[in-house]
Amino acid sequence: MRINIFDYFKDHTMKRSTLLLSILLASSLYAADQKSATKPADVKMEGISYIKKLGSTLKNELQKHMKADPTAVAAFGFCTAKAMEITEEVNKELPPHASVRRTALKTRNESNAPDATDIKVMEAYVKAIEEKQFSPKDIKIGEEGNVTRVHKPLRTGGGCLKCHGGNGSKELKEMMTARYPKDQAIGYKEGDLRGVIVAEIKE
Repeated sequence: MRINIFDYFKDHTMKRSTLLLSILLASSLYAADQKSATKPADVKMEGISYIKKLGSTLKNELQKHMKADPTAVAAFGFCTAKAMEITEEVNKELPPHASVRRTALKTRNESNAPDATDIKVMEAYVKAIEEKQFSPKDIKIGEEGNVTRVHKPLRTGGGCLKCHGGNGSKELKEMMTARYPKDQAIGYKEGDLRGVIVAEIKE
């Protein structure tokens, strides 16, 4: 049996090309799967880092004012004058594709009003608290178009009740009424969901 050398090399080259194409395709699919598998974890950690940055900055300042003035008048003054400003400053330090903010089902400052997605997430947290299945480590991640949201819950602590429990001093109540006539963020009990900090990350 005679073998045509040209047919041999043609067939051999085609087989090698097919094999190479298969390897490249498999590699691309594997890389895509790996990217898909790691993306949620990567975005979650990125979002948490921004949430911690805002949360710790506000918490440290608030605790400092509460310690200086146990009546919480100074803390209320700080929140009124500086909380939004600090939020803006933190956002300026983040990458262009990211932002972070606070919101709640019952807001004091209307600038912190939640949208439909925020409400749905917070209602799920409230339900978990009522059913005693809540964990403060329950970070929720959702995608809307090219934006990924990372929500971290905030529960009401004992120190929060002076401004949010409705049991503050007369002076404090008068200040809150004057500054926020449409205030909804009162009537909380310790352990209630106070709100969430939300990081938004664009692809």
